[in-house]
Amino acid sequence: MANVYAFVCVLIVAVDVAAGVLSIQAEIAKDEVAYRRLEDFECQEPNNRAFKLGLAAATLLALAHITANLLGGCMCLCFSEELERSSSSRQLWFACIIVSWIVVAIGFPTLVMGMLENSKSKWSCRVLHHHFLFIGGIFCFIHGLLTVAFYVFATLCFKNRRVEGSQVRQQPELHLPDH
Repeated sequence: MANVYAFVCVLIVAVDVAAGVLSIQAEIAKDEVAYRRLEDFECQEPNNRAFKLGLAAATLLALAHITANLLGGCMCLCFSEELERSSSSRQLWFACIIVSWIVVAIGFPTLVMGMLENSKSKWSCRVLHHHFLFIGGIFCFIHGLLTVAFYVFATLCFKNRRVEGSQVRQQPELHLPDH
């Protein structure tokens, strides 16, 4: 069973890495289009290839996050009062879940903003040149690292639970005589 979880973890990390690479490729494709300079503004033609790569990256990040939470989050569910009494591996597991949600809450909209920059049918002009797709790609890689930590701590959590459960079963029952 541990091999299945390891395979799923590697698969999720691969999807996160693919999303990061696609978003960086989208940033490179976006930078290949023509620029015009109008006074203090920088104008850029939208790039359909960058749009499609950004869309694929955002979709893969969402897929990796949903899969990681469905498969990893359903393995062990604990409430706040149980978390205070639980082992450090379970607390770290829970911290990885929270941080992964934060990373996706920042990374996904960043990818979408970068993608939407390239969806316009006309030239867009702006003062600053944002690198949303590149930043979103970095968050994809961070999500992949959190998935590995998430898997490691979840595995430790369940190994500890199994050891504790087997120790409870191995203890002999004491029967006191009735007086």
